[in-house]
Order: sequence, then structure tokens, then C-alpha cells
Amino acid sequence: QVQVVESGGGLVQPGGSLRLSCAASGGFFSYNAMAWYRQAPGKQRELVASITSGESTNYADSVKGRFTISRDNAKKTVYLQMNTLKPEDTAVYYCNTLSRGWNWGQGTQVTVSS
Repeated sequence: QVQVVESGGGLVQPGGSLRLSCAASGGFFSYNAMAWYRQAPGKQRELVASITSGESTNYADSVKGRFTISRDNAKKTVYLQMNTLKPEDTAVYYCNTLSRGWNWGQGTQVTVSS
């Protein structure tokens, strides 16, 4: 069974940046479209960004122009570069396939606050 481990979260001031990483063990990583999701307190988990096996990307309107998703198939890792962070970006961030077919990891907390 594929396991994912997210890392890179933390506390950052508004306007700051963070880079999240998601390392997968097992599975046919390179064939899967991968995605980052987030879940804020009291809200449903939402899709933030996705990247196909061919490295085509797509973003939620709320993060377009500020976040960049990328992948390294050799390392079985997907990244999320987050710039110009806003308080409303505060959430636990998770990665999974775009079809949500793998087990969820523990996520990484991102808190944007002054």
C-alpha cells in the first residue's frame, strides 16, 4: 500500500512563502496525476493544485498565480511552492493522487498569521 508523507509546513506571516513536500513510497508514482489538497477547520477538504504525469498543472482560483506545483518522479516527490501567503491559506495540507486513490497521510499544518 502506498504511503505518503507531507512536510514543510509551519507558521509564516502574511506575504511569506513556504515549500511543501510530499514523498511517496511504493506505487507507480510517475504514472499518476498528483494533487495537493487542504482542509481548514470546519471546512471540507478542497483541491488546491494538480499535476499530471505529463506535468500539466491546474490550480484552484484562490491560489492561482501564488502557488506552484511540481514533481520529481525519480524521488517520487511532489512539491507545492506557496508564495504571497494569506491568512485564508491556513489549513492542513495533504497530497494524494488526483483521484484520491491512495491512503491519506497525516498532512502538514500551514498557519499564516501575524
